[in-house]
Amino acid sequence: MSRAFPRTGIIDIGSNSVRLVVYQGHPRVPATLFNEKVMAGLGRSLAATGAIDADSMSLAIGALRRFAAVAREMEATVRTVATAAVRDASNGGDFIAAARDLGLEVELLSGEQEANAAGLGVLSAIPDADGIVGDLGGGSLELVRVVAGTVTDRISFPLGVLRIAALRRGSRPGLDRHVSKLIREAGWNGRGRGLPLYMVGGSWRALARLDMSLTHFPLPIIHGYALAPETVARLGRSIAHMSKQRLREIPGMSAGRASQLSDATALLGIVLRELGSSSAVASSFGLREGLLYGALDRQTRSLDPLIVAAREEGRLLGRFPEHGDLLSDWIAPLFAADPPHLARIRHAACLLADVGWRANPEFRDERGFEIALHGNWVAIEASERAMLAQALHTSLGGSTTPHPLLGGLAGDAQIACAIRWGLAIRLGQRFSGGLAGPLQRSALSIDTGQVTLALKDADRALYAETVERRHAALAAALGRKSVVHWSG
Repeated sequence: MSRAFPRTGIIDIGSNSVRLVVYQGHPRVPATLFNEKVMAGLGRSLAATGAIDADSMSLAIGALRRFAAVAREMEATVRTVATAAVRDASNGGDFIAAARDLGLEVELLSGEQEANAAGLGVLSAIPDADGIVGDLGGGSLELVRVVAGTVTDRISFPLGVLRIAALRRGSRPGLDRHVSKLIREAGWNGRGRGLPLYMVGGSWRALARLDMSLTHFPLPIIHGYALAPETVARLGRSIAHMSKQRLREIPGMSAGRASQLSDATALLGIVLRELGSSSAVASSFGLREGLLYGALDRQTRSLDPLIVAAREEGRLLGRFPEHGDLLSDWIAPLFAADPPHLARIRHAACLLADVGWRANPEFRDERGFEIALHGNWVAIEASERAMLAQALHTSLGGSTTPHPLLGGLAGDAQIACAIRWGLAIRLGQRFSGGLAGPLQRSALSIDTGQVTLALKDADRALYAETVERRHAALAAALGRKSVVHWSG
């Protein structure tokens, strides 16, 4: 990772876990260099004693000692924040003092600040989010209204996953009545009518992970995965009959999350009903990313996170940093009818067009396919990932037929569109050799009968047999013939 961007880190002291994440890269969507958590359970004893118990305190301080040392070794500037457990505990001040002895200045976030950061985190990854953000931590539940790129109303409830077990003791109606009363008295009943609930927090993301496993969903990426209210109810019934061992066998499911899954699911079902939400959508971005996003200027915030990330990936893995944007402009006239949401996916494909170059030639297409499909992208749906992957697979020399792994993610028309993108990218790559000059001196156009490549006479040597074949293949895929227009 280029040191042109500084390394920044966030130590997030939550009620359930203590985590250090170190980032580096473009500020709009920096890459994660390091991510480690310790399930300290600082909020585990709050309901019973009002204080952090000694074992949890010791485990958390040990984690902070290690995290402070790691951050120093990485030369990262670290921001340390604490949320509900430290905020509510009678001995929270003792914990903050112990952290200060390690050289860490802890910011104690209020419930409103915590909610605001969670909302901004979702907006950083889903810029057009319109709904309610629900951030479930160990000690609290924050609800945040997001719309038009902004956080509006927000509220914090003492409904963290570590508190739910005590509320459920005796009978389910006890939890139901308690949560319903809190939401209704706060005036949030029906506030999400017909809108999605964006799920933040490891316990709710674990529920999405469970459903993906049970349904054999072909793309094991949680961000953006949606659950209908009836699916949440079904999962709640299924969990009741699953052993802890069975839950821990789910790929990526930690023992800590498995033990909390039933409580988290029960709470989610009630919240969805009370808000009137249409679905629950998992977000991999939350409080930490929201703190970073909140510190950006307005211009940087407005950048498309997918395009920024794809451009950075192309810069790191490709040969010529400027090539992707030039290539995107070069092929754009052929796809002028694409709606804006597809044009940005095509742009991302062009930015990633060179990422397979350093792989073994026999596997360049598969390298590009894997990066496109499984990359750490946000602001992209599963079907759009499939289109991105197909375009890269085709452009890097793979088959011009649909990739067999994409059938369950995108429709036939979407995959066919991506194949055409891939053929256009392949032509541009072959013709230009990945360089700027040939693209800048030439132009592609399309009409009812032909795909025309306008070239200068001085560039005749570049239009050799390999380029001619790719031109013809692209034109055929577009139902036209290939034509070259020469000019002085």
